[in-house]
Amino acid sequence: MGTLWERLDDGLRPGVEASTDEYRRLRPVLEAVTVDVRDRIQEIFAGADLQPLFVSARTKSVDSFREKASRTLEPAVPGGEPSLEFPHPLRDLHDLVGVRVIVSLPHEVREAANLIKRRRNEFDCRADREKDIGSVESGTYGYSSRHLILRTRQNDVVKHYQGALGENVRSTGNYIFEVQIRTILAHAWSEIEHDIRFKNVDQRAWSPYLDRQFTATAAMLEAVESTFSELHERYRAVTGFWDEDGDGAVPLEPERIRHVWQTLLPHVDRKTDDDWGWAAELLAAHGLTTTTELARLLDAEAITKVRTALDHRYSPGPDRLLDDVLLWRFGEGHIELTAGSDRQRRDSLQRRLRQMQAFRGDA
Repeated sequence: MGTLWERLDDGLRPGVEASTDEYRRLRPVLEAVTVDVRDRIQEIFAGADLQPLFVSARTKSVDSFREKASRTLEPAVPGGEPSLEFPHPLRDLHDLVGVRVIVSLPHEVREAANLIKRRRNEFDCRADREKDIGSVESGTYGYSSRHLILRTRQNDVVKHYQGALGENVRSTGNYIFEVQIRTILAHAWSEIEHDIRFKNVDQRAWSPYLDRQFTATAAMLEAVESTFSELHERYRAVTGFWDEDGDGAVPLEPERIRHVWQTLLPHVDRKTDDDWGWAAELLAAHGLTTTTELARLLDAEAITKVRTALDHRYSPGPDRLLDDVLLWRFGEGHIELTAGSDRQRRDSLQRRLRQMQAFRGDA
């Protein structure tokens, strides 16, 4: 099949060849612009909470420039002459200089874009769009990338490049370039897919199987990213539980207990109802009234010992396990504070306490 350049109509080749020769002459000067805008984008993140994994940049290669400049539009009328999609590629192409910002998680893509767009003294954002190769709406999978089209403002390095363009070009210091922001997994997928799909000119080697496998790997990576995002949010929530001056000070209302429990122990949630009032009463009986105190109580090691000591025949639900953990921690005090005149509950608690004492070896 050949490249676009190889298939280009003979009448259009001289114009593309002339533009390519001019780009070949200018590219070394343009590389200085690439380095400058990369450094300026990287500097935006200095001291910011968000730290990208890396920021890289590239100046489009001469071969890639010629290939993109060779794109054509369908004739306006059947049988008409084709025309170039980019008749003035040095002016029309906005990806001659490209910067990539690679982050860890999907939510950081948005944060990075917002930080860059706020640097209005250096850049003017001309466009901001999601580029999805696959989407929820279409029911397909692929990589997702945030694309910003930025224009420099009175940049001295750009003025030097514009001076090399010739007398007919004003040296304004304004230059349009592209910034791509994506996650590390999306970046890896797109790089591998691009190497296999687009760098192989002979499309006869392609098959539906390869499309299917790329789609499958994109789906797997999306699932992995979702899991990493969920883990990140859960970790932030748990960290907040231990902040005694922040989230950790939130009172233990029933709804709050449910939230803390389901965050710390999502695997122990076999409640027949959504009433956490009894749990609030049990905790209040011991003066446990804040989120941090509940997080401290629900220690994973203690829970493991409790379950081993009691050897539950059935996996306990939240109410029963909370009761057992309080019994493990407070012993006889828990029985006296919560059994009251309920003889059946008192007997059950005393039986379980003896099992715990035997396990501990202090019976």
